[in-house]
Formats: sequence, C-alpha cells, structure tokens
Amino acid sequence: MAKWNMPYKSENTMKRNIYCLISLAMAMFAIGASAQLQVRMDKDSPMRKLQLAEMLVTNFYVDSVDENKLVEDAIRGMLDKLDPHSSYTTPKETKQMNESLQGNFDGIGVQFNMVEDTLLVIQTIAKGPSQKAGIVAGDRIVAVNDTAISGVKMPRDQIMMRLRGPKGTMVKLSVVRREVADTLTFNVKRDKIPVKSLDASYIIRPGVGYIRIGSFGATTYDEFMTAVNKLKAAGMKDLILDLQDNGGGYLQAAVKIANEFLPKDDIIVYANGLKSSRMDYRANGSGKLLDGKVVVLVNEFTASASEIVSGAMQDNDRGMVVGRRTFGKGLVQRLFDMPDGSMIRLTIAHYYTPTGRCIQKPYKKGDQKDYAMELDKRLKHGELMNADSIHFADSLKFYTLRKHRLVYGGGGIMPDYFVPLDTMTYTKYHRQLVAKGMVTDAVLRFIDNNRKSLKRKYTDFSKFEAGYQVPESLIADIRERGEKKDVKPKDDEELKLTLPRLANQVKALVARDIWDMDEYFQIVNETSDIVKKGLETIEKM
Repeated sequence: MAKWNMPYKSENTMKRNIYCLISLAMAMFAIGASAQLQVRMDKDSPMRKLQLAEMLVTNFYVDSVDENKLVEDAIRGMLDKLDPHSSYTTPKETKQMNESLQGNFDGIGVQFNMVEDTLLVIQTIAKGPSQKAGIVAGDRIVAVNDTAISGVKMPRDQIMMRLRGPKGTMVKLSVVRREVADTLTFNVKRDKIPVKSLDASYIIRPGVGYIRIGSFGATTYDEFMTAVNKLKAAGMKDLILDLQDNGGGYLQAAVKIANEFLPKDDIIVYANGLKSSRMDYRANGSGKLLDGKVVVLVNEFTASASEIVSGAMQDNDRGMVVGRRTFGKGLVQRLFDMPDGSMIRLTIAHYYTPTGRCIQKPYKKGDQKDYAMELDKRLKHGELMNADSIHFADSLKFYTLRKHRLVYGGGGIMPDYFVPLDTMTYTKYHRQLVAKGMVTDAVLRFIDNNRKSLKRKYTDFSKFEAGYQVPESLIADIRERGEKKDVKPKDDEELKLTLPRLANQVKALVARDIWDMDEYFQIVNETSDIVKKGLETIEKM
C-alpha cells in the first residue's frame, strides 16, 4: 500500500486548506444564521471528504489546476443533482443577474441592435447620459475609448462591458452619423440607467386598461402603480393584465401587485418546505384595484412570480385567467451570498396557491434534460393546440374559495379559458425570417433611411395606426434577404398566410422606433388570439 509522504510545504498547504474550510464554515454561519446551519467536521463528515479531495487534486495532480474552478465545478455538481432551479453563479454572473432585477445599472443609456457587425442606436434613454451628450437614434457607435467595436465581430457581451462602467466615469465614443462625412466624437459621463420591467400600458378599449409586465423586479410595483394611475385618469374601470412570457423575478413585487386586487386577509400565496415552516402571504386590504373586472393573460412561458399572481387571482375568484397552462415553477429559493461575490440559489420550499395547489410541476432530481424538454413534450402531446389533450387525475381537482369553481393542480396554472397555440398564424417561413434576423435588419435599415420623413408625416400615433401602410418594397427587401440565406416559402399558400402577419409585425417595429413599446403592443395585440380572447372574456364577466 502506498504511503503519503507529505513534504513540509504540503503540510502547510493542508493546514491552510483546513483553515480556509473552517473560515468558510464560519462565513456560512454568518450568512444564514437563521437557517441554523449544521457543519460536521468529524472524520466521516462529507465536508471533510470534499476538502480532502480538493487538497489531493491540488497537491498531487499531474498538471496545474485552477483551485477556484475546481471548487465552483464541485458546487455545480452538487446542485445539479437536486432540483432544476438550485444553482450557482460566479461573481460576474451574479452581478449581471442582479442588474436586470434591481431596476438600474451604470452605463451610457442607449437601446441598440447589432446590424451587420455594427452597433446601431435605436433609442436613447430620456434624460440619460447619451441623450445629454448629443447622441441620437440612428447613430452608429464604431469605437469605445479608441477600441474598434465595428467590423471586428466583437461579442455582444464584450461590447456591453466596454459601454458600461461605474457612475461618474467617462467613456469616449466614436460615432458615424448619416449625412455627416467625419466620424464624430462624444465624451459620455456614465450614470445610473433605469431598467423597466413594465413593457406597456394603454387603454385597449373604452373603459378597459391593458398592462403588460415583462418581469418582476425591484421597481415593478412602482411602475405598475404609475401605469394604474395613468389609466384610471384616462377612464379605466376594468383591466387586462398581460403576464405572457413573464419568467418571474422578485416575490415581493408579485405579492404587492396581487395585494392591489384582493380584499383584506385573502391569501396570495404560501410557502412550505421540509425544513422551513409554512409562511402565508396575505392581502392587507389597502389595494386600489379592489373593484372592476380583471383578466390575466398567460402562456407556457409564464413562470414563478407571475404564476403566483395568476393563481391568487384565480383561486380567490378575483379575475379570470386566459391563455395556456403556465410553466410550473413554484420552488422557493433562498439566495446565499458568498464572500467572493458569487451566489448559491438554493431551493428551500414550494409555493402553493390559496387553494393548496403546488405551482411547481413534477421533476426528476438530477435530470435537467428531461425538465428542459417538458414544454416540447406538451407540444408533441397536443396540449398547446387542443384543450381535449389535457387530462387531470381526480386527485388534482381543487375548488376556488368563493365561487367553488373547478380548477386543477399538477403544476402551473391552468387557465379558465384555453387559447390554443396557432401554428398556422406564424408560418415556418415567417418564423425562419425572424429567427435569422431578416425582419429586424431590414426594418432597421428602412427606419434609418426614413425616420425624419416618417416623423414629419405622422405627428401622432393615432394617425400612424390608422393610415400607415407598410411599403411593398420593404416586404420585398425582407424576402430577398431570406432568399439569400435560403429561407423561402414552401408554396404560394404559405406565402399568402405569411404576408399579413409579417406586415403587421413590421408596422409594429416601425411604431416602436418612432414612439415606444406602448405603441408596439397596440399594433401587435390587435392580431393576438390571447388578447382577443381576453377582451371577449372581460365583456362577458
């Protein structure tokens, strides 16, 4: 049997590693003291075994290794064997993830698209750093601090890294502007840039407001209430709340929004887990939307916090849910910040709707692939196209709390009114044109050439909505771009089905560039089957 003859240096290394282990354990106690963490350090403890394994690789492995990466891979390996949503993020990943939820980040304040390897400014953030410096829509940023970003195929994340930076720092931008021969130089002082989570709000029909929430972040509730006040001033009595494609976010944001609709003491959601006691979230009765009809729009990409709102509205008989069964993410995660800025997101409980339905859909521990393919299975089984393909066991029957209407558990929120996925509306040809960037590229070029004339002709959106017709030349340009990439309709029938929806999408994109997302959704929603069903439902309520 081989003996381990450890030199003095290795003994010191062992002592150092053990010391680090103890320090980490102490840090974890500090991070989550309330969780009553237990750390075994006896000879049979899993933690000691893990530490020894890392020490052996570091000291005896034939090649050099990155200790930090070893540890990160070990953490990921542990979490991968648990549920699909427990995860580890590096310091960089944690920072990027938090920015999207915190409601702001430090940067220059532009919305942009990459067109043929060039950064094209679509819009500057109102009163933001770029607008103050003189940058306008249509400008092309070709260099950042004298480093070329155009024509060098630089990845988008690297471009973002160069544009962003601490508040108050300066960044030099080299800009190419139409009708200006020379390259322009702008010195932009970075500042806090707001990140909106509310996509659109407007009066969709007389007395009916429409609000679409894209995610639940730190500023979502304030954005929502601003929209509510605006719409009430415009005559809103009833509301369509659109949570399609909303993947969730902050629990508290969802709870505060649900609270606006529900009477005092109504349960919004509760959490319960093996090692955590039940916690109820209830309405306090202070909401401003206690009256009026409500319809919530959902689809298969509606998840997590947005399912909490949907379930609360349905189970308390406060509103009707329209669309397709939601994703089914109902795992309660606690965030543990590590000393180096990384983070472990660990599942500690399940979320339940007021009637006791578990929001989380079933999963096999450690089988990430099966979980990831669940939506594909729904498509293959016909659930997304036909309500008759959806079957529930009797054990999954639940009844709403006031009207005792039948609702179903089993994961996700099953809508009150099903709207099938119309695979014929967006043809394969249309989907390929969009996926390969043909539509966006052609529209951006068109707007770049015609922005001034469009703004002169259409001084307000109502004139644009009523009178604008997408030029045949623009549609032809999109088709030509597709043909160059071998994207063609299979026959005349597919082309015939594609053209109306394609023209509507193009019109919406043009409206978004001239105005904003409110106007974009005002156009696309008029052809949306789920929105149409929502309007029909609210009329009958």
